[in-house]
Amino acid sequence: MKYQRLSKEQLEELHIEFINFLATQSITAEEWDDIKINRPNIAEEEIDVFSDLVWEKVLANAEYLEHFSKDQIHLFELSADKMLLIAVKVNNDAIDITTKEGYDWLRGNLLNDEVVFYNASKEYSEDRNLDKFKLLQQGANITKGELYHYFEKLIEGNK
Repeated sequence: MKYQRLSKEQLEELHIEFINFLATQSITAEEWDDIKINRPNIAEEEIDVFSDLVWEKVLANAEYLEHFSKDQIHLFELSADKMLLIAVKVNNDAIDITTKEGYDWLRGNLLNDEVVFYNASKEYSEDRNLDKFKLLQQGANITKGELYHYFEKLIEGNK
């Protein structure tokens, strides 16, 4: 398994897609029930293969990631050949931007000397989707990129 097995809840959400996946392998509902009971290791392998296929599609389509911590926001644009990063760091231990109050403080104090912006880019390794998956495992979330573009415009406007 390349990524991670989908949770029971995720598999339930993708029930129709999983049925179609089994059908592409000519596995009927009755055969699947039999496999689950009599050959659970084969059932686990099928779920793992399906999970990897789902992750491949999700990761291939991901264009933006966001990761928030107490004092930093990491915003990634996932271009074809590299990851572009906008990082926002708050140099004030009293501010926790993962809370509503802390985030509101950040929004009202973007030009404060305690708020620092960084830009960076990084080439992908040989496995672009695995690079993205590692960021998700570290707590990043896939987004539509609104926050990335907001900060991109803010940074460009202050140059």
